[in-house]
Amino acid sequence: MSDESEATGRLVRESGKLSMLTMVSRILGLIRERTRGALMGTGGLADAFTVAFSVPNLFRRLFAEGSMAVAFIPTVKAYQAAGDDTQTEEFLSATFTALTIAVIAVVALGVAASPLLVRLFESDPVETVVLMRLMFPFLALVSLAAFFQGILNASGSFVPSGFAPILFNLSFIFVPMVVGRFMANPARAMAVGVIVGGTAQALCQLPAVVKIGARFRFVSPARAFSNPGMRRVMALIAPTILGMAAYEVNGLVSTSLATRAGIGAATALTFSLRLQELVLGVFVVSVGTVLLPELSGLATTCSWRQYRERLSRALEAIALVTIPIAVLSVFERTDIVSLVYRTREFGEASVVLTSSAFFFHMIGLPFIGANRILAPAFYSRGDTVTPAWAGVAAVAVNVAVAFLLYPTMGGAGIALALSVASAVNMAILLVMLGKVGIPGLGAALAAVAFYVVKLLGFSALALLPVVLLSGVFKAVFSASASKLVAYGMPFVLSGTVFGVVGIGLLVLTRDPAAAFLVDSVRGRSKRRSNSG
Repeated sequence: MSDESEATGRLVRESGKLSMLTMVSRILGLIRERTRGALMGTGGLADAFTVAFSVPNLFRRLFAEGSMAVAFIPTVKAYQAAGDDTQTEEFLSATFTALTIAVIAVVALGVAASPLLVRLFESDPVETVVLMRLMFPFLALVSLAAFFQGILNASGSFVPSGFAPILFNLSFIFVPMVVGRFMANPARAMAVGVIVGGTAQALCQLPAVVKIGARFRFVSPARAFSNPGMRRVMALIAPTILGMAAYEVNGLVSTSLATRAGIGAATALTFSLRLQELVLGVFVVSVGTVLLPELSGLATTCSWRQYRERLSRALEAIALVTIPIAVLSVFERTDIVSLVYRTREFGEASVVLTSSAFFFHMIGLPFIGANRILAPAFYSRGDTVTPAWAGVAAVAVNVAVAFLLYPTMGGAGIALALSVASAVNMAILLVMLGKVGIPGLGAALAAVAFYVVKLLGFSALALLPVVLLSGVFKAVFSASASKLVAYGMPFVLSGTVFGVVGIGLLVLTRDPAAAFLVDSVRGRSKRRSNSG
């Protein structure tokens, strides 16, 4: 096996490890949301929790996910390549100090300004303020967890960070059961679960950080902000913050519009997005997480042929996963929502609200998946400006379309706006990536585009027998009193038919991306057998 094939195979294998952990986390996330739906449905209390959690989540993505991915990891990789442990320690200390100062300030301001922030939404103002103040400290905890994750990922360690969201979801599920009797309502019990989960996310990664020998401490603010690495991080973050801030503000606008579209619309959008994130988190995010350090290392050494190969393979793998799943999910949306969420509190009206949003969210799944791969392609080269401006343009489209559609389509219109904006974002990134001057990249991206068209055709062919047989499947099991049987069995049978036909088409055409994934898994299994 060539060094290039081995490196690409390692990308798939590391993504696979993280995907397994993320799959557990996402399944727990669905259980978490189902628990939430069972306790509150899509009523006013549920909307208050949705609104209250959305604001600290906005800052979480700015301080945690955004900063760590686009600036911190590439900078740590550069320090590690230089081999100077003292300089690396200074940089980590500077980052830790700056992050601590920033998040404490934002948490304090957020708690104080909660009554003002709540005025942006049509939800119970008193309850929403209480919940928002309870959950704002989550920002500090999850930012610390992201700092630890950045250190681990830059060092090639991904598994410890994969456990963090699992612990968060377990806390979200079980803590409300423990403290619920002492709280005024289920929403406040869940807010306590959020804080406990954030603490677990941070602490569970600390032993792994210590084990790899990473050292950092709190230093003076002047020393932190004058550190050369910290200045580089700030330079990289500045344009990204602009794009991400626009995106997150757009999320707040969407939530605000949803609260005006009727009771339950905002919560239904959240439940729908949770289903979408199951796919994104299980594979797409995992590939993007592992891909960024890989591309950063290749960009540092100007290994553009391997860079191009790694990127195109990742895009094909994402398309191979997201396009068929999106097609099947759109057709089976009602059974999926009913199977996952339906309870006494989450009745027919809640199913209709959520499945209509899910329809339009899943249309955008392939676009969002591609964006999770395309953005690291720019970040790895030190270009944070292009994704930022692409994000700003997408936000403008999202807000405009959401304002246009929500009066007539409600939450479904807001979901459609997100998918349209994701498509615009992807188109801009593809055009700009084709102009960066990497030899052969334009031809590689064109090949990916043809592959997408082929997958769409295969997915349509695989769906035909499902359309013909789904009515029969539902009729056979509709009389069952068990929700698992009534909704689950028709979905499982439809998914099996769809999968068999789709895989058959891939085998008959000797699909290269599918073969590559299979070979990578086989190679991993052989190595395990040999080592045993």
